[in-house]
Amino acid sequence: MTHVLVGVDTGGTFTDIVLFQDGIFKVHKVLSTPEDPSQAILQALDDLEILDTIDVMVHGSTVATNAVLEHKGVATGLITTAGFRDILEIGRQARPELYSLQAQKIPPLVPRERRVEVLERLNERGEVVVELNEDSLTAALVSLQAAGVESVAISLLFSFANPVHEQYVAEQAQQAGFSISVSSRILPEFREYERTSTTVLNAYIGPLVARYLQSLEQGLPEQTTLRIMQSNGGSISSVTARSEAARTLLSGPAAGVVGAVYVAQASGFEQAISFDIGGTSTDVALINGAATETTNGMVGGYPSKLPMIDIHTVGAGGGSIAWFDLGGALRVGPQSAGSSPGPAAYGRGGREATVTDANVVLGRLLPDAFLGGSMTLDLQAAHTAVQAIASRLRISLEEAALGIIRVVNANMEAAIRVISVERGCDPRNFILVAFGGAGPLHACELAAALRIPKVLVPTVPGVLSALGTLVADTLKDYVRTIMLPAEHAQEVVTTVLQELEQQGWQDLAHEGIAVEDVRIERYLDLRYAGQSYELRIPFIQKVEQAAKDFHLAHEQRFGYNDPDEQVQVVNVRLKARGLTHTPEQQRQQSKAGVVAIPLSQRRVIFADAMGALVAHDTPVYERSSLYVGTLLAGPAIIVQYDTTTVLPPDWHGYVDEIGNIILERREEQ
Repeated sequence: MTHVLVGVDTGGTFTDIVLFQDGIFKVHKVLSTPEDPSQAILQALDDLEILDTIDVMVHGSTVATNAVLEHKGVATGLITTAGFRDILEIGRQARPELYSLQAQKIPPLVPRERRVEVLERLNERGEVVVELNEDSLTAALVSLQAAGVESVAISLLFSFANPVHEQYVAEQAQQAGFSISVSSRILPEFREYERTSTTVLNAYIGPLVARYLQSLEQGLPEQTTLRIMQSNGGSISSVTARSEAARTLLSGPAAGVVGAVYVAQASGFEQAISFDIGGTSTDVALINGAATETTNGMVGGYPSKLPMIDIHTVGAGGGSIAWFDLGGALRVGPQSAGSSPGPAAYGRGGREATVTDANVVLGRLLPDAFLGGSMTLDLQAAHTAVQAIASRLRISLEEAALGIIRVVNANMEAAIRVISVERGCDPRNFILVAFGGAGPLHACELAAALRIPKVLVPTVPGVLSALGTLVADTLKDYVRTIMLPAEHAQEVVTTVLQELEQQGWQDLAHEGIAVEDVRIERYLDLRYAGQSYELRIPFIQKVEQAAKDFHLAHEQRFGYNDPDEQVQVVNVRLKARGLTHTPEQQRQQSKAGVVAIPLSQRRVIFADAMGALVAHDTPVYERSSLYVGTLLAGPAIIVQYDTTTVLPPDWHGYVDEIGNIILERREEQ
């Protein structure tokens, strides 16, 4: 029986589809419809004539992210312990910009008039100090109803140690007709501000995500199973996503990293840097055997402590707009032209110069080969837009275009340094996996600047995030705070892990995962006594061994350790993973030494070693004509449906047995 699997990634500019059927991958891109993302998805499925045949669809969604970034969530209320009403505004008392005299602190998602208190109190061990006062709870709920609140976040002091009061408040709030988000269910972990912020995020976007998923499912055939990507790189059922919407906040970028891990490992690389350039932003992440994870994420300036892939994002994409600051310096991004009107070259009315327009002017994007020829770029409009920048700077059109590329590349280079050098990792030990619609356009120049030795361009770089949704495992995260010295924690750690593991098995069974496909991963969050930050350490059987591993990890990350200092076990973590049976990438017979035959030649502008502009007569290759073993030499342009790859003059490469292109910089003579 034929199974039809579909992966979907909704971006700010394009919606990407990957279809797997009868052992064959197919890709498709359509312009996104931000007002209703499901419209673009259903249109793409209709274009492929598969809407009625889909068995499983996995979706990386931006609905949650956009709601937070644009402050368009539902009317949300917050119930806290008496005295903690203003925790969202007090936070950590950190300035958003340390040296700015005009720094603006973002407003909380819940205004003060919708934040209410109840009389109750637990101590740090979860013992009841003050019983929950029924009258205060009734008054709080009446106040929220009068304020027109739809969704309520419930975050009481020390509820991670004992959820008894939160559970009762949740029952009463639900009976009053509110959608609820409960901190002891979403994040039973210490740190009051971050736990409250995460719970508020979940409440703020939960009803929106639930309505969106319901609308999407109504457009899908009854037999289709819809799964949703999470920020941690795994997928969950749409039912789970409705109640835990905050887990989907960075699902699209996370899917891209999962796809990067998949293609890098297939080509034999365990250490990689994921480099994803879309229409509005660039996402970078470190892969060290697996994607690096964090629980200190920020979404739109709001903390979320739910596990997520450690992705650093900058507002630098193909649609990023070039502009001048008050000092007259050229800037690029974070403002983006999006998909409507889009870059000037799209011919949809855009007038401001973007990164895409600069690449068109430099000859690096072929107007007639964009999206496989299904969309023709307006060369004259791109020239007009970039000329406005050139006139302001009193330089040539091509110098202005190259200046735009240099500025945006500098932003991307800084992002890669954040997730590598600042994490104690040398980027020279990694391969750069370039994807997204514009990743392969910029990858070689970025790699050269960072002295990264190799670049990998996947077979479907423009839709790798959509592919990542298809290969992602089902993943459930669990955590419990215990706060004990390592030498006294063994018994408690063992007991807590047993309880979390039992919950993991139950939840994966509800997700439809077979017993033989379940994998359990155990971790401890450790720190030196007195520290305010932790490192996550894999746990096998003994806390003592985990403490030794912590000393080594601390030295690698921070450059020192102190084996004589007491180690604390802060949190016990568990991941329950349900393996996804994805088709292996087929290895093909190599035609060693085959030299590619170009489709055409075109004039392309590059910079020489001194930064001067040099025009090269550059061969253009069709990606589908490059066989395994094909040798490539720069300068070269490789076009395909979903992206364009640029090889500068000092680069060369080959097609490996998977079909990925591996590029290297020539050794300097």
